[in-house]
Amino acid sequence: MEDGSADPGPDSEIVASAEPEGNTQTEMEVTTEEKFKEPAAAEGGEEDDGRLAEEERQALQSKIPVDLYYDYEELCSKPFTTADSGLPVNLLHLSHSFGYDCKRRTNLQLLDERTLFFVAGNLLVFLDIKTKEQRYLRSCSGGGIGAIMAHPSKRYFAVAEKGDQPNVIIYEYPSLRPYRILRGGTEQAYTFVAFNRDGSLVASVGSAPDYMLTVWDWPQEQVMLRSKAFSQDVYKVTFSPDNPGQLTTCGSGHIKFWKIANTFTGLKLQGLLGRFGKTALTDIEGYVELPDGKVLSGTEWGNMLLWDGGLIKVEICRKGGSKCHAGVIQQFFLEEGELITIGTDGAVRTWDFERIDTADCADDSGMFEMEPMNETVIGQNVSLTSMVKSSLSDSLICYAQDSNGGIWKLDLSFTIATQDPECVYSSHAGVIQGMDVSGCSHLMATTALDRSVRIFDFLAKKELTANRYKQGGTTLTWAPHRVSSSGGLLAVGFEDGVVRLLGLCSVQSLRGRSDNVELRLKQAFKPHNAPVTAIAYERNGEIMATGSADCTVFFFIVGDRYDPIGFVTVPGPVQSLEWSPQSHEKNMLLILCSTGHVVEVQCPDPESKSSDNTYKLHSLPTRHFNFTSIKSRLRREAEIARRQALKEKRQKEREERLKEAKEKGQELPEEEEEEEEEEELPPLYTPDPPSPLHCGLYSKPGEFWLSMGGYDSGYVYYCKFSEDQDLEPLERRDEPVSFIPVHNTDQDPIRALCFNSSRHLLVCGMESGSIRLYPLQPPDYQLSSIQDYWALSIHDNHYGHVRQVRCSYDDQFVLTTGEDGNIFSFSLLPEEELQKALQCSRAKVPSPRSGLKINIMVPDIDDPRAYSIETAKQKLEMDRMRREADLRKQARRQKLAVLQTQFKVLLKQNQKLPEHVRLHRAEFELDRRFREETERLTAQRIREVRKEMAWEEERHRIGLKKLQERFWDSLVTDTVTVVAFQTDHRISTYRLLALSDKLHQLKRRGSHWAETGPSDPERQQNRPPDQNKDNATGQRDSVCVCTEEEDVPAQTVLQSHVGQPGGSKLVGRQAEKLRKAAEKAEKAKAKIEKRKKEWAELYAAKPSEDCEDPEDVRAIQLAQETMGDFKLKTAKDYTVPEHLRMNTEKKTTQLVILEEKIYTLKTEMNIRILALRDRKVELISQLRSQVEQLQALQEHLPPEKRRPVPAVPSLLPEETPERKLQYTRTTLERYRALRAKRAPTDRTEDQEEGQGLLDQLEQENKDSHVEGERVQSHSEEQKEEQSEEKGKGVCEELTELEQEMREVEEIRSLYLQDTLLKQMEEQMWRFDAELRLLRHEKLQLDVQMKLADLRHVTLFQELLLLKEFEKRENMLQERLNARREEQRDLRSKLGECKQQLEQKRREIQRLQEKDKAINATFQASLGENNKFADFLTKVFKKKIKRVKKKEKTSTEEEQEDSNEDSDEDSDWDDEDFDEESETGGQLDDSVCPPHCDPELFENAVKLREHRLDLEELLTEEKKNADALRKEFDSLAKKDKIVQSSLKAAESDLELFNREKQQTVNELDVVAPLRLHQIEYLNNGMVPSKLGSALVLNRQALYALQNRIKELKQEKTEQKELYKHARQQHVQLIHDCKHMETKIQELEARCEQMMLMKFGKLVDLEILQTLSGNRILEEMRQESRIREFAYIKELKKWEDKVTEARQAVTEVTRQHTERLVRMDRLLNEQKFLENQLNQRRRKMGVRFQGRDHFDEEEREKLEQLVETQAQEIQSVQREVSFLSQKGGHVLAPGQPVLPPIPSGGGGAVRRAVDY
Repeated sequence: MEDGSADPGPDSEIVASAEPEGNTQTEMEVTTEEKFKEPAAAEGGEEDDGRLAEEERQALQSKIPVDLYYDYEELCSKPFTTADSGLPVNLLHLSHSFGYDCKRRTNLQLLDERTLFFVAGNLLVFLDIKTKEQRYLRSCSGGGIGAIMAHPSKRYFAVAEKGDQPNVIIYEYPSLRPYRILRGGTEQAYTFVAFNRDGSLVASVGSAPDYMLTVWDWPQEQVMLRSKAFSQDVYKVTFSPDNPGQLTTCGSGHIKFWKIANTFTGLKLQGLLGRFGKTALTDIEGYVELPDGKVLSGTEWGNMLLWDGGLIKVEICRKGGSKCHAGVIQQFFLEEGELITIGTDGAVRTWDFERIDTADCADDSGMFEMEPMNETVIGQNVSLTSMVKSSLSDSLICYAQDSNGGIWKLDLSFTIATQDPECVYSSHAGVIQGMDVSGCSHLMATTALDRSVRIFDFLAKKELTANRYKQGGTTLTWAPHRVSSSGGLLAVGFEDGVVRLLGLCSVQSLRGRSDNVELRLKQAFKPHNAPVTAIAYERNGEIMATGSADCTVFFFIVGDRYDPIGFVTVPGPVQSLEWSPQSHEKNMLLILCSTGHVVEVQCPDPESKSSDNTYKLHSLPTRHFNFTSIKSRLRREAEIARRQALKEKRQKEREERLKEAKEKGQELPEEEEEEEEEEELPPLYTPDPPSPLHCGLYSKPGEFWLSMGGYDSGYVYYCKFSEDQDLEPLERRDEPVSFIPVHNTDQDPIRALCFNSSRHLLVCGMESGSIRLYPLQPPDYQLSSIQDYWALSIHDNHYGHVRQVRCSYDDQFVLTTGEDGNIFSFSLLPEEELQKALQCSRAKVPSPRSGLKINIMVPDIDDPRAYSIETAKQKLEMDRMRREADLRKQARRQKLAVLQTQFKVLLKQNQKLPEHVRLHRAEFELDRRFREETERLTAQRIREVRKEMAWEEERHRIGLKKLQERFWDSLVTDTVTVVAFQTDHRISTYRLLALSDKLHQLKRRGSHWAETGPSDPERQQNRPPDQNKDNATGQRDSVCVCTEEEDVPAQTVLQSHVGQPGGSKLVGRQAEKLRKAAEKAEKAKAKIEKRKKEWAELYAAKPSEDCEDPEDVRAIQLAQETMGDFKLKTAKDYTVPEHLRMNTEKKTTQLVILEEKIYTLKTEMNIRILALRDRKVELISQLRSQVEQLQALQEHLPPEKRRPVPAVPSLLPEETPERKLQYTRTTLERYRALRAKRAPTDRTEDQEEGQGLLDQLEQENKDSHVEGERVQSHSEEQKEEQSEEKGKGVCEELTELEQEMREVEEIRSLYLQDTLLKQMEEQMWRFDAELRLLRHEKLQLDVQMKLADLRHVTLFQELLLLKEFEKRENMLQERLNARREEQRDLRSKLGECKQQLEQKRREIQRLQEKDKAINATFQASLGENNKFADFLTKVFKKKIKRVKKKEKTSTEEEQEDSNEDSDEDSDWDDEDFDEESETGGQLDDSVCPPHCDPELFENAVKLREHRLDLEELLTEEKKNADALRKEFDSLAKKDKIVQSSLKAAESDLELFNREKQQTVNELDVVAPLRLHQIEYLNNGMVPSKLGSALVLNRQALYALQNRIKELKQEKTEQKELYKHARQQHVQLIHDCKHMETKIQELEARCEQMMLMKFGKLVDLEILQTLSGNRILEEMRQESRIREFAYIKELKKWEDKVTEARQAVTEVTRQHTERLVRMDRLLNEQKFLENQLNQRRRKMGVRFQGRDHFDEEEREKLEQLVETQAQEIQSVQREVSFLSQKGGHVLAPGQPVLPPIPSGGGGAVRRAVDY
């Protein structure tokens, strides 16, 4: 960024540097603060500042006149012509623009009520809505237009361009004169510009690479602020209409909010990046700023986002979570309390602004649902991207941009009179895929992927007709005159491979309407399976070729109906097709592939037919060419030539210099040739993948020109086919024969080209969107004249690559299409001359042929999956082959059937033969291997079938398993009905499902919660504060007691250790006496300690003054909980108690418990019912046996005496439902048979069929059961009849005796018969009685279960409500827990701090006591009448500088010792100095004065050190105590703050609980009541409405009534207790006063007796513990022993001293002898030295200096010897002094050495060394 200039001019910039991109807030400083003021800054300023700012602003505005305009002709871009070409600048004149770049963002603006303007490539098109006339403005840069915007006043409009350092040009309307030019806003292109509300400022956004956001003061052409908007594409920028200091930008994956702030350093632009949070990242196309500063934006998925403060407040959708739009929301409008949105789904919707502005979500989903107020859908194939509103205040007309190719006029009034949407302009959408012109008229046809084909009259500048299809068009060719003489036939290729032949005709003669043109389908065929990319007619018009991206070229015979000839394959996707011209001998087709391959194919013979199974042509002669890049070699050769030319030039210059020198006769020095290191030549490079081939054309037979893209652009290559065509096409590497460099096309290759009819003009379409015209000199097949050219930028320079260029049939027009969707027509003559020349001519639309039937419907191919011609033929061939194979199979099957029939006949004949002649089965086998092979194949097929069915089998098995798990395994008990024998009573079990796993988990969670309960912190917080306080007090008291108890044993141990008699050194009576005294003292001390301990326990047990009785506390708490004015739960001020507060966990636990109880009760009842069924089964078996007995018994009875045998009851199917799932193979076979019978029915009824089959099987089983019973009864009747007949026969043959015996037997049998019948009846009666009793119990249980179900419903409803409140409750509870935790931490810290303070206080007291003890010790050591008392006191109280103790090295310690005396008194105060002077400053307080006891002085110094140590410790402890006190105060303040926040959190939670309770109260609870339970009567009648009644439990009512009586009784008892307690209190006060008086009397008497006995008050405890001073006696005895030992030791040392002195004497004597000997030797040495000296004198002056040096050294040694002698004497005196009494015993001093002669210097040195 550049700094702003102090003198802003038209071309200057006033900007500041931007911060790095990563900052969310980018602040830009600017030097012109007065250009923009925020309202807050303007209000806070002074009048003088405002006046100065206004004056400066006026001064700045006066620099650019208001009436200044630029010259458009000087600014606008002009066509380019090569120098000296002679080509006119106005070679082409723009005629009309037929396209519309509808894919461009915000490419529609409104200037007035009839003029729209939009961008078309390098043009700005002004469209008159009514007349459809157009006006144009060219871009000034020539690089295209980036964005446009109309001024709010519609007097100006801004055009932001593209190119290198593009400008923003402000034009005036309607004069279209350039008014202002804004320079330097971006580097490459602008993407959006916007005016603020009053139009005084302009904001612009640039594209890559800088993405610069710039705010302009456009009337003065000045930059106010500048900043990088984002690091990705920015789509839009706008000013807030209500907040002038705010801007908003949006783009790829972001939205950013900007604010212009006025600070003391100038204006600053602050950017805040919007954060999506939980919302998915999305590109934002549209947004709107709301009046309160919020921003509403769209999303990619169609919902709206409400932004507040850089964050998403809520996402807005429609009811049920559906999207606001079915696509991207492109634009927002805010109009009179309504919000208008448009989207790519083609819908315009209005929303309630107030609801959106106040939108908020109640849960964590972040969604807000609402419905639009009004909506209108323009159409299904409409995609709205931008909209502009009419400038009229009362108009609701808008114009919308449709990205599918159109401009719509919309009426947004949403009333009955609302007009339907009207398309005011239509065009192609997107890339123009194909374009061609008529060969006989000024007609043009185009097609695109928008599925439309359009016909234009470019002479009349209008669109004639348009047809739409189901697939997009990809190429188009207008049939030549030889094919269609009327010139109305078009061949159009589509993206699904279909080619349609369309006929253009005018229908005015048939329908009586003029200017009605239609495109009619003549034929449709599908030669390809991929998009058709090229269509070309052969030069004679007999054959048409189509090329496709599927690498095939198809040939068709041209006629009334196009018949296929065949196709050939090529190595790559077909780019274009070029037939050889008439000048060539052979009719060849040049196929250009986009991969760089070129194929030449000979035209096929129309009469030739392809093979029956394919259309592929194998016999056509083809030649291949695979382009190989030579550009790198060309560059290398050019570089070599350049270097060679440079070298030759240097050599020539050198030769000229040599020649000139020779002519002048000068000798030039030999120049060494400097060998320059030549740079490496450019490497040879082959692009991979190969460069794309764009276009080409024939030159000569076998030769052609190619235009390549990518790396190989910049040339046109002349190529020819090689004679060697043996290699595969993909393996070929063919190079061009020659080339022609094309000026300025290295990055801008030729994409399309064409010649005019006379081949004098070559028109080229470039990749940059420009067109070039090359004048040629025909016939110029080598293109040698392609040098000079005329160029014009017309399409978009970035994405508007030219796709097609064409010249009209009369060469008067040039037409171009581009990938930007624009279509332009140019004329070679000016508009006026063109109109005159073509005044009488007009475009001719062919008329339909006579006799043409209009209603003939030509079959079209609409299905994109339809077969192509080749695929259809192959499929027909496959179908034919399949039919033939089926016929052969059928014939063989028939033959096999005949053989099988014959073989069966032979087998039957063989069976009829006699056995000895009959053939065995094995003999029919010709070869057993045939059978084995058949069996093997059969087994293999079975295995294969099983493998094939394995998946199906597994699927059914898994399905059965899932069904069992879902419907049977989860069933604990099915519905079992037990029926009574004799009545219709029945009882059924509960159909009971197993408890789910989820319920078990909830149960475990609830049990865990019930066991653990609330956490310890919660229990501690839920505890009353008084209880916490009592606990804390008790803890403190216990701590104190423990401390005292710990101190007492320590003292006891210490004293017992001192008084221990063991190890005593006393003997005799003295020791015994001392022992008895010690024992007596120990007993007294133990007694005293015991009494102290008792007193301590008593005082410890004494409660504090604010302590309360725990029983009273519990009673008060109980009273508070159970007494008082309690509110009902329905009251608004009802406070939910802590233990009654409900949450989801507790409610879930209640649900789990209830479900478990229901499950348990039902299970118990089911067990009893099933036991009853088992009893019935046993009873039936017993009845069956009894019936058998009865039948056997009745055989002996006559028939008339036989009682009817009761029928044996059987179990009904509902009593054994488990048998439903039991099946046998017979059941399965029966099911298969039934299903086979119903096989012909519809397959859609499979489910109903299966259910019907199961019901039929069940009915058959019942019928079989009934039939079995009927058969059984019938058989029994038959048996009875037979027995009756038998009895009759027997009776006729009996005798009298036998008759009598039979009567006896009959009587017995009758009795047994009656007994059995009675037993059977009694058993059935008892069973029925049990069933009825159990049924009665079940009915009662049913009532309970219904009540439980009602309770379950209520609990579940409460649980749902609690889940809705759970999030808020958890949040409040977490907040409360956090406050409690914080309070707990603070309380613990306060306690710790308080304990530390208490410890510090005790430590300070202990140190102070030690200080007092040291002072007392010092005073006691002075004694009385000490004359050095003042001096020693001064020494004791002296303040010295003390160094903190740390480890020091020996060197540091020595340095400190040496510097200690100098640093001791550096910090003394003046008062100390005065005291020293008053008490005699002459004494040195660091040295013991004479006649002062050294021990006393040392003691004073030591005590001073101890005192100073204590003072340091005391100071440190006080500092620590102060720090702790400050910390305690700060913690106390924090505790108060936390306490207040805790109360606030508790109150919030309490309010929330009330709200939750009130919500729960709104639930309806069912309470079934009987009439006797209703006591709420009105005039003795039950009222119709019981809404005001209170429902409660009767036991609770009785308890309340009894409680009244109990309270009365408790009140009486409490009064009595209070009366007795008051009397006791008075008596205790009286007794306390009496005891205090008695204590005072006893204390006075005790003091009087002590004064009488001791003369002073003494401590009796100390007196009692006094005993004999054993220590003193022991010390005396020890002193005597040590004195005797010291005398002995002293005598020993004296003997040692005597011996040492004798030894010293002997050593001295020996030393003296050695000295005498040394003296003699020295004399001899002296003599020798004198002789030597005499000789040295003869040698001269040189050695005199040496003698002088020896003499000086000798003198120094003599002085050293004297000094050492003096030191020896002083040491001897000190030894003698210390050897005296009272001194330390030292070694004896050495004797004085004899004097050393002056002449013996060497001897003295040796003596010293010795």
